[in-house]
Amino acid sequence: MNVGIVGASGYSGELLVSLLLRHPQVKLTAVTSRTHAGKPLAQVIPALRGLDRGLVFSDSDASRLAASDLDLIFLALPHGAAADFAKVLVPAGKRVIDLSADFRIADLATYERYYGKHHAPDLLPQARFVLPELTPPSWKAETRLVAAPGCYPTSILVPLVPLLRDGVVQREHIVANAFSGVSGAGRKAEEAYLYVERAESAKAYGLVKHRHLAEIEEQLALRTGAPTVIQFNPHLAPMRRGIATTVTVPAAPGATVESAYASWRAAYASAPFVQLLASGETPDTAHVVGTNRIDLSAVLDPRTQNFVITSAEDNLFKGASGQAVQIMNLWCGFPETAGLV
Repeated sequence: MNVGIVGASGYSGELLVSLLLRHPQVKLTAVTSRTHAGKPLAQVIPALRGLDRGLVFSDSDASRLAASDLDLIFLALPHGAAADFAKVLVPAGKRVIDLSADFRIADLATYERYYGKHHAPDLLPQARFVLPELTPPSWKAETRLVAAPGCYPTSILVPLVPLLRDGVVQREHIVANAFSGVSGAGRKAEEAYLYVERAESAKAYGLVKHRHLAEIEEQLALRTGAPTVIQFNPHLAPMRRGIATTVTVPAAPGATVESAYASWRAAYASAPFVQLLASGETPDTAHVVGTNRIDLSAVLDPRTQNFVITSAEDNLFKGASGQAVQIMNLWCGFPETAGLV
């Protein structure tokens, strides 16, 4: 199966290239970048020398991609730009997996409140938000356009959805604090992301209205059957990759730590990339970076009757490119772990 990547020179795109070049059941035949068009892949991404198959970056031309022999196309682009490509590629019959936020939010008004004018609103009803561990498998036959989840939402939705759905935790007073590596901001040259600015420094940002909040709350409502409001506090941490998230949520009456773990075991019994750690053993980003895994654990504070839930993932892997490949595997009938372990 021939696949291509639009925007293959960013952090997510670069990891996608690496994963797809090694994937046993697809052939990466197109990598695009307006900045690097005409340059050999190995020159732009030297780590892939010897694996690059002689690929050369082409210009990002939606019409040319729509007329190509590509079976599936990944969009590793900023929001807005991704929708511009999708509205050409999807009508041409291409399968599209979008790593941007353009199709993660089903409600147009909510999208435009957080991101501004949508470039392809007519496609929203066709798109499917797919978090592999939580989305029912019917999505595979329902669409040609998939929205891959964001990195922060994955770190919150995976631990929280089963507990809300099973009534293990309450819906009010949920607080999620998350720390992300600097690569989460994308590949760009800005003073705030220089080494001397970020080393030995951590800070909160995007408080009250971080864009991922819209995605998190919409998915919590859709997957648990009721509106759920959370306090989401993202932080920038002095590390290249990884997300560490702590969710504090009141326990439902009579709930125990075993209740939480029973809910997780039932939800993720066949999920190869969810790892449950023992209560009290908190996940560490150092142990998940470079993998498509998300590690979870929970403790119950007897003093406050709050569950304190922790998760860790690689923001570029499970939070972006690895999850996109996982989605492709499920969509195309490949082993879910193909190219990811």
